[in-house]
Amino acid sequence: MGAERETVIEALDLTVDAHAHTGFAAGRDSVGVVVSAADRAGLTALTFADQVGPDTTWLPAYADAVRRAQLRTEMTLRVAAEVEVVQPDGWLAWPADLGPLEAISVAVSRLPLATGPLAPREVRAMLSAGELTAEQVAESVIVATVRGLERASRYAPTQLARPLSLLAQVGLDDAAITPDMVDALAAACRETGTIVEVSEAWRCPSARIVALLRAARVTLVPASDARYAAEVGQWQYLRRV
Repeated sequence: MGAERETVIEALDLTVDAHAHTGFAAGRDSVGVVVSAADRAGLTALTFADQVGPDTTWLPAYADAVRRAQLRTEMTLRVAAEVEVVQPDGWLAWPADLGPLEAISVAVSRLPLATGPLAPREVRAMLSAGELTAEQVAESVIVATVRGLERASRYAPTQLARPLSLLAQVGLDDAAITPDMVDALAAACRETGTIVEVSEAWRCPSARIVALLRAARVTLVPASDARYAAEVGQWQYLRRV
């Protein structure tokens, strides 16, 4: 594993942050404040990926704020958005207008079932009651992720946000993810051109999954998933995996 860790670190460009939030949604700071913090951190590229949904109306203003900030920095700034998979067939909670987006960050934060997406606490309760098994949860997450990437990639370049973080939230470790499941996820990433975020804030994917994805020739990028400007481009977990 030591050799794998060294190789993974060499493969990641830690001057790039592929996922940061702002005050437009889940973050706390303005685009300008986040860019200033990224400059101080020595970043060369930063992707804004605020959370959006069907009720989101601020995407044009968000994109304009990023474009204005681009005039004041030599960093490459990218306008993206985090969109949630909400159905087993990969359907996403799209905003009304995707026009301003340069990329889509696909997230699976709830378990998409035919009856609707389940929050982590609901999944934990069903696991405890024997109504779901670890294998069923893992399979559902992988299938929904793969199908979500396939759908999203029709509209814009895609990246995968905090991969498999839902498993940890429901009390499962990544042993529930079999090599065949990783192969399916890797194949979908290659076919759709998806880059996979290694999330600092969410501590995922695990070192094991990172190594398997890298061996499968999947592109990995650092992602702070920062909600505060001071967290942008700050790496602890990424240096350890």
